Amino acid sequence: MNFFIERFLGGKQGAVAIGILALLILVIFPLALDLFRLNLVGKYLTFAFAAVGLVLLWGYGGILSLGQGVFFGLGGYAMAMFLKLEASDPESTAIQTTPGIPDFMDWNQLYELPWFWVPFESFTFTLLAILVLPALFAYIIGVAMFKRRVGGVYFAIITQVIAVILTVLIVGQQGFTGGINGITDLRTLNGWDIRTDSAKYILYFINALLLLAVIMISRFVLTSKFGRLLLAMKDKEDRVRFSGYDVSNFKIFIFCLSAVISAIGGAMFTLQVGFMSPSLLGVVPSIEMVIFAAVGGRMSLIGVVYGTLLINFGKTGFSETFPELWLFFMGGLFIAVVMFFPNGLAGIYNKYVSKLAFLQRYLPAIKLPKSKADTQSNASSSASTSDNAAEGAKS
Repeated sequence: MNFFIERFLGGKQGAVAIGILALLILVIFPLALDLFRLNLVGKYLTFAFAAVGLVLLWGYGGILSLGQGVFFGLGGYAMAMFLKLEASDPESTAIQTTPGIPDFMDWNQLYELPWFWVPFESFTFTLLAILVLPALFAYIIGVAMFKRRVGGVYFAIITQVIAVILTVLIVGQQGFTGGINGITDLRTLNGWDIRTDSAKYILYFINALLLLAVIMISRFVLTSKFGRLLLAMKDKEDRVRFSGYDVSNFKIFIFCLSAVISAIGGAMFTLQVGFMSPSLLGVVPSIEMVIFAAVGGRMSLIGVVYGTLLINFGKTGFSETFPELWLFFMGGLFIAVVMFFPNGLAGIYNKYVSKLAFLQRYLPAIKLPKSKADTQSNASSSASTSDNAAEGAKS
C-alpha cells in the first residue's frame, strides 16, 4: 500500500490532491450540473489529457511541443473512423450511389472503401491504433530530431509546422477524411447508442476515470529512476550525457508517452462530443493546450487539470456573456497569469501553503508537509540538485 501511495499518488499529500480532484469530477460536477453542462465538462477533461502529457514533456523534460494537437487528433480520428464505419452499414446508406461507405466518400464519387479504412472495421484494431499510431508517429519525429540534437525553439517550430501540414493534408483529402467538416454523424459504439442521455453520463465517468488513471501512471513515471534522470536532463543535459546515458532515447520515450496520453484524450473527445474535425489538431488548439499547462502549472499533474477547466469555463462563460469581447477577456487572463503567476495555479497553492508556515511557531502540532511537486520544482531550478539527481540515478 505504501508503494502505491508513494509511487502512484505522490505520497500522502499527493493522495489528498488526487482525492479532491476525484471528488470534484466524479461526485460534485455530476450532482451539481445538468447533462448539457456536464457534457461540456467532459469535453474539457479530454483536453486535460494533452495538458498532462505536456507536464511530462515540457514541465519535466524541458521539451516544448507546439504540436500536441496532432496526437490528440490522431487518436480522435482513429476512433471516429471506427464509429463512422459502424454508422455506414449498407442498410443505413441504401440511398447512396455506393452503399456501405461513409457519406462524404459517396459525395466525392468514391466507389469503394479506401484500403487504410478497412482495418478500422475492427474495434480491437481501433483501440490498438489509438495507442500505436501516435506513438509511432512521435517516434519517427523524435528520432529525426533528438538524434540530431534538435531542441528548444527549433523543435517547437518544427512541431508547429507538422501540425499545419497535417491539417492541410486532412482538409485537402476531403474524399478520404471528410475535409474541413471532419467526420460527423457518429451514432453507435458496437451497437451501443452513444447519443442517449445515459450513454453521455457513462462516457463522462469513463473519461474522468481514465484521466485519473493517466495522472497516476504519469506520477509513477516521474517518481521512478527515469523521472529523476528526466529532471536532471532538463537543467544539465550534458551532465547526464557525460554520466553515460543516451539523452536522446529519454527524450524520444517521453515524447512518445506524451503523444499516447494526448491521443487517448482525442479518442474520448470523439466519443464525448460525437465528431472529429481538423480544427482540433492544428496550431491553435496545440497552443491552447500549452496555455492549459501554463495556467495550471507545468510542473503539476493535478494543477493542469484545474488550469484546463478554468480556461475552458472562462471561454464558455465569456463567450456567452460578452460575445463580442470574450477574446479580449481571455487574452487578458492569459497575460495576467504569465505576468503575476508564472508557476500557474499550482504555484499559487504552493506559495499559499508556504506562507502559512509561520503558524507552526504558535501551533507546533500543525504539520504542513511540503509537496513533492514543489520539491521537484525547486530541484529543477537548482543546478546542484540536478547534478545530485543524475548521480543518484546512476548509482
